[in-house]
This record gives sequence, structure tokens and C-alpha cells, in this order.
Amino acid sequence: MGFAVLLALLLIVGAVVARRRWGRARDLSDVSELSDLDAEADANRWVVRLGGSLSALDVRIRAETSTSAGADVIAAQALTAAAERLRTARDELATARTAAQYALVTRTAVEGLAHVRTARTSLGLDQAEADGLMRIG
Repeated sequence: MGFAVLLALLLIVGAVVARRRWGRARDLSDVSELSDLDAEADANRWVVRLGGSLSALDVRIRAETSTSAGADVIAAQALTAAAERLRTARDELATARTAAQYALVTRTAVEGLAHVRTARTSLGLDQAEADGLMRIG
């Protein structure tokens, strides 16, 4: 009788341990899958933001005339670099499958946004927007 009780107790403890390990493994796989999806959404957001910044800046440059030839050269180089980062980020986004790959997409898009900022600054667009916001507020 003592042997049967001991055996039943060992089976119950084994089942509890197995259940906990299986539950933790399943929870961790759900978290990593969720983080990949979050990373994909974040990377996609940055790529869309870069594309929008480039198209908005392109429209403004065509609508306005620049006062300095040096600003045109700096802006053109910065916009070329930003467009290259956008193409690269889109290509990387199309093939990315892991959180690390999506992080690379995000980093590429943020680099492109830095180039957009350089172009805006060289054309004097950032200061004009800040002045406009001051008047509105």
C-alpha cells in the first residue's frame, strides 16, 4: 500500500512539473511571436514615415525656390541619401522575418529621416515651420 501511494505521489509531481514546463515554453513562444509582430509594425511605421517625409519635402521643394545654390547641393545630396535609405528599408522590410531584422529596417529608416532633416535644415524649412507654429499657438 505504501508503494502505491508513493508511486501516485511521484506521478502527480511529475505531471505538475511537466505541465509547468510546457506552459512556460508555450508562453515564451507566444511572447517572441508577438514581439516579432510588434517589431514588424514598428519598422513599417518608420518606413512609412520616411516615405511621407520625402514626398512632402519633394512637393515643397518644387513649390518654393531656393535662395542659395549651396543649400540646393546639400539638400540634393541629403535627399538622395534619404531616398536610398527608403529603398533599402523597403527591400529589407520585404524580406525581414525576425525582430533583429526588423530592428535593422527601423535603423535604416531612422537614418533616412536624419537625411531628410538635414535637407529641411539646409533649405530653411524647419525654421519656417517653427515660426508658423508659434503664430498659430
